[in-house]
Amino acid sequence: MLDWGPVFVSVVLFVLFTPGLLFQLPGHRRCVEFGNFQTSGPAILIHSLLFFGFVCLFLFAVKIHFYIS
Repeated sequence: MLDWGPVFVSVVLFVLFTPGLLFQLPGHRRCVEFGNFQTSGPAILIHSLLFFGFVCLFLFAVKIHFYIS
């Protein structure tokens, strides 16, 4: 049996934390901007740190597993 939990969690978090898709932190004009489809260097850094933190939280602390047979 294969564990699809890390794959599923990583894909969902990648979509949620793509800078500029749903939100961007920090934004160009404000602290948080929603749906502007633009990005910057600091936003990429912040979103990658958020992605890493949430992946560690869900995979190591919560231990999400999906087994498909």
